[in-house]
Amino acid sequence: MTQSMPTKKAVHFGAGNIGRGFVACFLHHSGYEVIFADVNGDLIDKLNSQPSYTVIELGSDGTTESTISNYRAINSRTQEAELVQEIATADVVTCSVGPNILKFIAPVIAKGIDQRPGDLPPMAVIACENAIGATDTLADFIKEPQNTPSERVESMGDRARFANSAIDRIVPAQDPDAGLNVKLEKFYEWVVDRTPFKGSSPPDIKGVQWVDNLQPYIERKLYTVNTGHATAAYHGYNRRKSTVYDALQDRSIQEEVRKALSNTAELITQKHGIDEEDQKEYVEKIVRRISNPHLEDSVERVGRAPLRKLSRKDRLIGPAAELAERGGDCSGILDAAEMAFRFQNVEGDEESFELGKIMAEKKPDEVVQEVCGLQPNEKLYPKLVDIVKRVQADSQDE
Repeated sequence: MTQSMPTKKAVHFGAGNIGRGFVACFLHHSGYEVIFADVNGDLIDKLNSQPSYTVIELGSDGTTESTISNYRAINSRTQEAELVQEIATADVVTCSVGPNILKFIAPVIAKGIDQRPGDLPPMAVIACENAIGATDTLADFIKEPQNTPSERVESMGDRARFANSAIDRIVPAQDPDAGLNVKLEKFYEWVVDRTPFKGSSPPDIKGVQWVDNLQPYIERKLYTVNTGHATAAYHGYNRRKSTVYDALQDRSIQEEVRKALSNTAELITQKHGIDEEDQKEYVEKIVRRISNPHLEDSVERVGRAPLRKLSRKDRLIGPAAELAERGGDCSGILDAAEMAFRFQNVEGDEESFELGKIMAEKKPDEVVQEVCGLQPNEKLYPKLVDIVKRVQADSQDE
């Protein structure tokens, strides 16, 4: 008996581990044909030559496997016209490309939205990135005049609805011979803002939690999971630990992680009215998750891209700046930020070399403004200037 082809279609930008292992897995199990879009020609060829791949979920209770099939792949660099047509007729467009790449995928998505047939309902656009308001950021790029004529922006809601989301799933470094198969943890959370779909139904994606106020979920996840993971990685790197698991076996590093997460818990409970005991339990769950020996991950990999991780709205400066303005304690987060500033010239990570260059050439106040996006009138500013001075002085002593 042949399986009937699903009528639903999703285009996903980014055929990496998160794309294949998390987002496409959900879409596949919800009956969508998935079209991957990526610039990596070898990866596109591999996807098109292989009818299926396996997603392996690791948990304390063992592993489960699922087979992902019914997908195609398009090279977004060389097959733009084909990709525009697929986007124009898709039900859902998602991405997991990294926040810095959103501006590069916006033009082709804009063309697809603009060419959407009038008899189709609006497509759902959902960015699945570790960043606050990533779908809004993508939408802003799509609506820029060079991407969408201004007279078409006003009616864009008839063709596309943009929903922010919060995703939470740890995807460790993969085995070198894994091919397209992806290993990841069993735990997941994918929370999406329901409000853009007022007057219509949100897309049917199994496993998504639809909410009317996304902000508490995004900040709780970013300022607990990502802050905790980064804190463990940066302290671990500076104490010559090889993996996050190794780092968290060191009592002093685990104390640093708990200190940073007690800072962020103060912000999360006060700002969003989340119960303190609930947040405490959430923190314990997160510490257990990032300590999972089955998800061993090198401190260099988890710490990579320090410029992004030290930016204004990310996992360290974001909560620290807000706590400072409220008169709260952000000392644990600042200790982690100092370790991030010391994450320089790490083999295989371009941003760490760029950070090293900035730290070598610029004055402390220039570094804080450029890297962290902070202004002198913000309460966190002088504390970070002192940190940068200390890191710069130490590197001169070496």
